[in-house]
Amino acid sequence: MKKIIKKVGKAVLLTWYRLVLLCVPVKKDMIVFDCSIGRNYTGNPRYIYEYMVEHGLDKEYRCIWLFENPKTRVPGNARVVKFRRIRYFYYMAVAGIWIFDCRQPDFLVKRKEVHYIQTWHGTPLKKLALDMEAVDMGGETDIENYKEHFRKNTKTWDYLISQNRFSTEIFQRCFDFHKEILEIGYPRNDILFHKNTKEYQEQLKKELGIPKDKKVILYAPTWRDNEFYEKGQYKFSPAIDFKVLMEELSEEYVLLVKYHYLVQDKVDWKGFEGFIYKFSAKYDITELYLLADLLITDYSSVMFDYSVLKRPMLFYCYDYDNYRDNLRGFYFDFEKEAPGPISRTTRELVDDIKGKRYLEYETRYKAFCRKFNHRDDGNASKKIVELIKGF
Repeated sequence: MKKIIKKVGKAVLLTWYRLVLLCVPVKKDMIVFDCSIGRNYTGNPRYIYEYMVEHGLDKEYRCIWLFENPKTRVPGNARVVKFRRIRYFYYMAVAGIWIFDCRQPDFLVKRKEVHYIQTWHGTPLKKLALDMEAVDMGGETDIENYKEHFRKNTKTWDYLISQNRFSTEIFQRCFDFHKEILEIGYPRNDILFHKNTKEYQEQLKKELGIPKDKKVILYAPTWRDNEFYEKGQYKFSPAIDFKVLMEELSEEYVLLVKYHYLVQDKVDWKGFEGFIYKFSAKYDITELYLLADLLITDYSSVMFDYSVLKRPMLFYCYDYDNYRDNLRGFYFDFEKEAPGPISRTTRELVDDIKGKRYLEYETRYKAFCRKFNHRDDGNASKKIVELIKGF
């Protein structure tokens, strides 16, 4: 009975949505924002919006934020709306500007008067969309169906933000996108230019309860396509021995563990108090970059953003061959271009940290930055807002 009610309710909502599309004109001063399909308040849309707030534009434009949790707090004059409820469908039908960082549901209709800015969510190492040769994502295995849905979605985008020339070339092909690509760097990285100070770092440590006398390691791995509970809900199982890390590093370091937004696991960190500080998918990782003296990641796009700070990076890739050959495949030879040491066991990782092996990668790090963050300059949000004003 619950399934029947849910199905009927969805049909009624979609019918009402289509009536609004037909009867209510587009409101050119209304902007809808969304991060990670309503899961959190982070990423490029957040920093575009906060630039608007800083300059009083949240009072000139009607700003709408879409969230799964309608109690999510945002600054400024925005209205918060629950994802996929009646007001959500109304605002998606009438808003004149969309700003999103992920693909949107197929049932949405973008009217011709609407300007859609797709910010995307990272420079790619792993293959994307139409470049993928197979899919094993949340139980989805039909690669042709996956690509067709992706192609249909990208045709609704009017503008696409790119962090660098490398991404621009990839995006044109893998998204089959031939409209305007804004190669301006990422709005979420603006803060890495404007708040990269010792004072701000100390302020964050105080707010988060992190010891002042310890160096900070940020561990931010990506998700694994084939490790999931259901579609969109992935496991946290990084095959790393946190006990060894604590035994070897806790005198000098604390470890911040940041989950990817698709990871839904609730990990028991009992026994790691004072060493491990966990941050859920809802916490914005950009501020953690500013805290971190070192980054440990794997194949995540966090490497491209963190390199703006020119701080050391290490790569814990316990499943390197399987990930490269079977799950996704890479756009470049990661072993040759990684701006830090790649380790495959916890012991190797500890030795790389304690032996400061990352210092041997200075030349490669500089080449990495020239290739991947040559457009980031702290002004990406400003450039997007100027585009919006032009509408």
